[in-house]
Amino acid sequence: MLIGQKVTVLGGGVAGLAVSIALARRGAQVTVLEQAAEIREVGAGLQISPNGVAVLRALGLAEDLDRLGTRVGAVELRDGISDGAVLRLDLARHRPQQDFYFLHRADLITMLAAAARASGVQILLLQQIEDVTLGDHPPRLTTAQGALSEAPLLIGADGLHSTVRAALNGKVAPFFTRQVAWRALIPGRAEDAPVAEVFMGPGRHIVSYPLRGGALRNIVAVEERHRWAEESWSATDDPLALQLAFERFAPRVRGWLAQVEAVNLWGLFRHPVAARWHGYGTVILGDAAHPTLPFLAQGANMALEDAWVLGAELARHDSPEAACAAYQLARQARVTRIVAAATANARNYHLRGPVRPLAHLGLRLGGALAPGLALKRFDWLYDHDVTAVA
Repeated sequence: MLIGQKVTVLGGGVAGLAVSIALARRGAQVTVLEQAAEIREVGAGLQISPNGVAVLRALGLAEDLDRLGTRVGAVELRDGISDGAVLRLDLARHRPQQDFYFLHRADLITMLAAAARASGVQILLLQQIEDVTLGDHPPRLTTAQGALSEAPLLIGADGLHSTVRAALNGKVAPFFTRQVAWRALIPGRAEDAPVAEVFMGPGRHIVSYPLRGGALRNIVAVEERHRWAEESWSATDDPLALQLAFERFAPRVRGWLAQVEAVNLWGLFRHPVAARWHGYGTVILGDAAHPTLPFLAQGANMALEDAWVLGAELARHDSPEAACAAYQLARQARVTRIVAAATANARNYHLRGPVRPLAHLGLRLGGALAPGLALKRFDWLYDHDVTAVA
């Protein structure tokens, strides 16, 4: 069905670029509309787990991933105040057959954009789409300049504030979780172990890991608070505010935060998984369909999974309507479970009062008695390979 099919993808992020590659390599004529002046992503690290790695490899990007990414050895949960070890998830030991990577988001975007262009995808920049009109006709797009166009098949990969999602489902106000997150990069050290460390404290936590072979260190810090913050990756904050929020944390953490010169701040909002993922000539994926909180490191991985499944279903079915219905059916239950698991993790990291030391003790005992058991809780997540599903 895809041979010669014209497809318009709205959004040049992970989901949009990945689906454009998947479709172009199956014969579609794909155009990506990106509102920015250039395809780029700045200032953040990603964890690519085996379910996301499988898609990147299927897209022919295994060598790029090995070159640009850092293989993860372990995840360590630590007491943020004392820096004492709570639980070590040894990926190299207990999941030697699977690969986990740390990857700079900018490197992933660059990798995907190069592969998209090499596959014949046309990427148009400075395309600000202000309105999407749906009905019993091809989707109609209106730009900020008032220009009108139609798309035979429109894929909404336009993120958290998706215009396409709103056209399908109406606008729904998200729920502020009373949590905010800072993200920053500081200089790293080549000798730093490839370990993701989670420092847990009352009402707050920090995740940190090396990027680009240790040249950089990624920091994501989350605090519970009542003051509202904008849901935007581009909003900035004073590094002093970050340092004050974690002034009771261990010296090693405070030493990292003292090096922060520029920091972004965004409010964490809970969005429902979209009820409708598709309409006449239209479908959504990634954050446009199922925004998630960052506590399971699955946002980019879900976008990659979506892209592969949507491409496969469009190639397999005789009509876009049947393909998009099959795609939503294949994906909705899984992403709903992932979003719920990420929401639960936020509570687990921020325990207070007497329950906190008891919970940490339980994790220490469990890790000592059955060191691989904690990882098995995530078999459903990491063992799922959408590229192998018939």
